[in-house]
Amino acid sequence: MNDFYIILTASLVASSCALLGCFLILRKMAMVGDAISHAVLPGIVLAFLFSGSRDSVTMLIGAGLIGVFTTFLIEFFHKKARLQTDAAIGVTFTWLFAVGVVLISIFAGKVDLDQDCVLYGEIAYVPLDLIISPSGANLGPKAIYVMGFVLTLIIIFILTGYKELFLTTFDPAYASAIGISTSLWHYLLMSAVSVTTVSSFESVDAILVVALLIAPAATAYLLTDNFKWMLVLACVSGVLASLTGYYLAVWLDGSIAGAIAAMSGIIFGLAMVFSPTHGLFFKKLRQVAH
Repeated sequence: MNDFYIILTASLVASSCALLGCFLILRKMAMVGDAISHAVLPGIVLAFLFSGSRDSVTMLIGAGLIGVFTTFLIEFFHKKARLQTDAAIGVTFTWLFAVGVVLISIFAGKVDLDQDCVLYGEIAYVPLDLIISPSGANLGPKAIYVMGFVLTLIIIFILTGYKELFLTTFDPAYASAIGISTSLWHYLLMSAVSVTTVSSFESVDAILVVALLIAPAATAYLLTDNFKWMLVLACVSGVLASLTGYYLAVWLDGSIAGAIAAMSGIIFGLAMVFSPTHGLFFKKLRQVAH
């Protein structure tokens, strides 16, 4: 049963990240997830200072607020300071991460507080963090409920605002011309990314979250030119990486998160070579045929 819990949690995280990753890839903002993973450190520290507790809910709220702030800051630097998006991401996450390190160094003597022990989880421990009902019944791991709820919210968000998200991603000028606020939908999308990444961090490793935000979406991008199919294929790719990565980790007796991230990269590599539309193999065949 533990195997099932771990694979299900990884699949829920993969699907959540993959759906949002498709928009990030097309908007050339793929590294936002990595930026958030570093930038939330001051949020963790400030949450502890205000609450005096290392309770995971408090830490998640603090991290989530700073995560949303990070996305606003990236856009501010991009528009007002006229920085390229990648430069804005780099400046933002290094600055906020440094602020967090300074805060930890100041308060390190008073409390055992660091980024890894407070926020970042280990997917192998998912079956140990259970929800127990008042009657004593085992309702299953907390991570499954959290990530199931997050995935449901993301699906509702995409279905509700599909037209707006689609137009602001592919043709922001046209979207503005017909009265759609590109800034509003950008911030809504970035807020969804922030909430998803921070929620996922508690259940799985940060490196895995960043990998699942990028690799499945990039794989789907190579396999189809239809955006709706891209969303579906990204989820399939993420779930496949979760399934194969888990059994690879069992076989090697190694890190589960590392194996899943590695498999997502291998699946991307296979798509890059064998994709019917953009694959190197079929491109070469077409060149030879001509």
